[in-house]
Amino acid sequence: MTTKKELLTQPIQHIDIKQHNVVALVDAMQHMAFSSRDLYRAASIYERMLRDTDCGVILCLAGSMVSAGLKQVFIDLLRNNMVDAIVSTGANIVDQDFFEALGYRHWIADDLYKSGTQDNELRELMIDRIYDTMINEEELRDCDAITGEIADSLDPRPYSSREFIRAMGAYLESHGKTPEKGGVDSITYAAYQLDVPIFCPAFSDCSAGFGLVMHQHKRGDKPKISIDSAKDFYEITQLKIANRTTGLFMLGGGVPKNFAQDIVVAAEILTEDAPMHKYAIQVTVADVRDGALSSSTLKEASSWGKVDTTYEQMVYSEATLAVPLIAGYAYHKKAYEARKSRHWARLLEPVTA
Repeated sequence: MTTKKELLTQPIQHIDIKQHNVVALVDAMQHMAFSSRDLYRAASIYERMLRDTDCGVILCLAGSMVSAGLKQVFIDLLRNNMVDAIVSTGANIVDQDFFEALGYRHWIADDLYKSGTQDNELRELMIDRIYDTMINEEELRDCDAITGEIADSLDPRPYSSREFIRAMGAYLESHGKTPEKGGVDSITYAAYQLDVPIFCPAFSDCSAGFGLVMHQHKRGDKPKISIDSAKDFYEITQLKIANRTTGLFMLGGGVPKNFAQDIVVAAEILTEDAPMHKYAIQVTVADVRDGALSSSTLKEASSWGKVDTTYEQMVYSEATLAVPLIAGYAYHKKAYEARKSRHWARLLEPVTA
């Protein structure tokens, strides 16, 4: 039987869009057809979104984007003011990004393991598999436990996921898990530094959920923290009210996609005057025929009053192929140069004397 050490030898290496100028390649795609031309249009919409300095940009992450090698792309978007808020699955932020910030890695799985025929062997070795990527289960449990420690350290009350993730960023800073202290950079830490709010509307569906279970079990009948999903929704709706012009850059679908789109409806209920998202891009492989949320088109979202159809584009592509091209195009076109950080997290913090 292969050993754990032998299997976990090749780390996933995160692609760096700064090192690859894709502008000429993406520009050439406008003269092609099918998905290539859709991708060019999406890249040009993202560029336009960034050049519109009134626009607040919301990045939505579903699926296993970070473990697949896109972490540095999202960090670069944060550090170059190319995104103002993030709505994500908990797995991307906690199990994958925060996990790596703690010093752990994701590993390339040999093709033999993609079929699933060796999964019993992996279970015995305490290795978890995400298609062709592997994670050390023992390290993941450490990540679970640390989120429990963070929960234990907080005053017992309801928190939005944004507040808890901000506490995770503070943990990384206080424990020296930062680039300045020799650690690796992370989405969690960059967002903490730059006051970019991160929302995980299904927050318990990840390692943080296990940590919260530990916390609530230990506390018993004593006061304990909880995650308030309504507070999440209200907070991100406040951002839409404060910044009328907004754009979406959505990878995958599911809860992050719907959550970010729904804030238009919520803001209109509260103010009676909330414009639809002016710009929207979705990268997905979901098939529209099943009528599922992940596959619903942006034009369909317009029927709900969520997305304007002037600058919208669906790109039917797997994200690790499309995202470096779309993000790299806007980066190398320097579409972000006139943008200022919005520090949206500051809008949501309680005012203190």
